[in-house]
Amino acid sequence: MRIGWLFLILVSFAGCKSAEMSLFNGKDLRGWEKHGTEKWYVADGLLVSESGPDAQYGYLTTDKNYRDFELTADFKQEAEGNSGIFFRSGIEGSKISGWQVEVAPPDMHTGGIYESYGRGWLIQPDAEKEKLLKYGEWNTMKIRVIGNSVKTWLNGQEMIHLEDDKIGEGNGKIALQIHDGGGIKIYWRNLRIKEL
Repeated sequence: MRIGWLFLILVSFAGCKSAEMSLFNGKDLRGWEKHGTEKWYVADGLLVSESGPDAQYGYLTTDKNYRDFELTADFKQEAEGNSGIFFRSGIEGSKISGWQVEVAPPDMHTGGIYESYGRGWLIQPDAEKEKLLKYGEWNTMKIRVIGNSVKTWLNGQEMIHLEDDKIGEGNGKIALQIHDGGGIKIYWRNLRIKEL
């Protein structure tokens, strides 16, 4: 009888997915690392990314690697608002490898997948989906990465579904980006991840 109950408990635990957890505590940048000279700071409980004096690329990476996961993040853009969320990424200095879910101004393919220092655009959303971005307001991005499959959603609507063998071989950090060129400011909140 005890063996039967033990078996059921073990099966139950084996079937559980990890709980969703916050990547940003609303107070400081604990759990993240800055790369480059661009500005990353916390104001009024929000994570703020802003162009610095050098107007170069900047990144904020998680301390931990994530392979298979579902991530959600709210973002609000000011000025040019060109940014992104990288996954399965590695970084040296301010040169990043991996794949970016675009966060960009209107009609610039928010929710699409771009491979930095590699193949470039892998997939862009259909043209009619570009209208889902609420520029200058809060938006919610959801990203699901499992094996070689990536799906993104913007404000509850699926943007892309991509299957790619090279992505399937990847592993690495989550990273937020500030694009080069200057004049960029993005607010982030509710960054949450569930490992799958």
